[in-house]
Amino acid sequence: MKKFVLLSYGFETPTPEIMAVWKAWFASIKSNIVDMVGFGAGREISKAGRKELPLGPESITGLVIVNADSLDEAERMAQGNPFMTSIRVYEVRAH
Repeated sequence: MKKFVLLSYGFETPTPEIMAVWKAWFASIKSNIVDMVGFGAGREISKAGRKELPLGPESITGLVIVNADSLDEAERMAQGNPFMTSIRVYEVRAH
């Protein structure tokens, strides 16, 4: 089994309805979840300096690591996510 990262983009202030959909989605993939975290405001550091990253439509707002046999299977898991803007799915490569 391989590991995949599901990166959630976008933010809306959670309502009870949004939270209910998120809880249902997490429950539907619970047996495949390795780890998960949510993100708040952040900061980008580059050669040009630093920039504050408030929560918004372009923000990375969550990360879920799942076990799956393939990228296609990980994508199917991601499709049930009540994402705000989009989700990116990446295979985790071992070092």
